[in-house]
Amino acid sequence: MLKYEKVANQIELFIKENDLNQGDKLPILDDLTEEFKVSKSTIIKALDILEIKGLIYQVRGSGIFVRKSHRSGYINLSGGDGFRKDLEGFKLDSKVISLEQMVPPKKVALGLKLEDNEEVYHLKRLRIIEGAPLCLEESYFSKKHVIYLNNEIVQGSVFDYLRDDLKIEFGFTDIYLRIVDLSKKEAELMGLKEGDAALLSESMYHLHNGEPFNYSILKYHKDQAQFFVPTSRY
Repeated sequence: MLKYEKVANQIELFIKENDLNQGDKLPILDDLTEEFKVSKSTIIKALDILEIKGLIYQVRGSGIFVRKSHRSGYINLSGGDGFRKDLEGFKLDSKVISLEQMVPPKKVALGLKLEDNEEVYHLKRLRIIEGAPLCLEESYFSKKHVIYLNNEIVQGSVFDYLRDDLKIEFGFTDIYLRIVDLSKKEAELMGLKEGDAALLSESMYHLHNGEPFNYSILKYHKDQAQFFVPTSRY
């Protein structure tokens, strides 16, 4: 994890532990620089992360303020490291359908910048919230960067494992959304009817250096999934 990401996490924890409310003012930039013993540019990058996540807003000439527009149970679509943090307080589980090493479809191989016949980890699982289906996930992980996965790991948060155990430094994510109809098999897994609509989220995750490492498709249950997108206008 990069230094500014650690600082962002610490500021986020400070906001939660002190139960700060919408509009509460945080220390000024110089004080944060002194508190965390880092450069001003590191603090600015950390604040940028928190602003993207919808946790703070900045007013030029006035300071840094807490933003609490996040409703409980809503997934931040602008987030780039999974939705577990968004759903804190909810019981999350995973039912692994399959985990295998395989040569991916051409579209995936091109997106992940793989060589011919280069294998990936291919994961299919049902994500569950409070005992009910939340989404179907199909993910492809480049073995150049994700060197090991097993069934025990993918029962939990894969992104926590990548960050904490493999020390992967996440960068940006490209997300594409569209509405699709569920197949008969997908509908059965989700407890829905064939042809029911689902929100499909197609994501390409990149490392800090811009290298793609994960291509994922999630199909969300129409009755269980809720979303929000924090925005800032300068």
